[in-house]
Amino acid sequence: KEKLAQAKESLEKKSTEYESLAKSLKDEIQTGKIELSELKGRMVVKMKDKILFSSGSVKLNKEGVSALEKVADALKEVKGKIIRVEGHTDNVPVDPKGEFASNWELSTARALVVVHLLADKGVPPQGLSAVGNGEYHPIASNQTLAGKSLNRRIEIVLAPAEQASVSAAKAVPLGAP
Repeated sequence: KEKLAQAKESLEKKSTEYESLAKSLKDEIQTGKIELSELKGRMVVKMKDKILFSSGSVKLNKEGVSALEKVADALKEVKGKIIRVEGHTDNVPVDPKGEFASNWELSTARALVVVHLLADKGVPPQGLSAVGNGEYHPIASNQTLAGKSLNRRIEIVLAPAEQASVSAAKAVPLGAP
């Protein structure tokens, strides 16, 4: 019974955190600038790339800055979570003469721009990290323009702080059985 009560309390806390975040981002969610989801204790704030950045660029658009400032205000008060900003691209290769060698570099640079803005707006930097996924985690087919548009995104993932670090004793080298 005690374990069940603890699980129920934990679930209610997570749901309350989700509701609080959803309430503070209500306008951005209603206008389609932001999508919010929760699964297995992780909350994800998904932002379409086109409101944040122009194609191939890491300079934030005015609309993106405004939306991210509201996200930052909501995240300032979040406790006990790590906040991982994940950049994603479609599978269109970057310009070989351009600033970035690949979509990995582009997605990582964009994630870092968002991390810096969040930190500048008061989100504690100790819990922030940036990840560039390039085109390797699509959520739609890259065979259509609509699918490519969905794949170009920034996801701000809030996960329990205990998921933030793996002790050296538990770490398994890549390629190990």
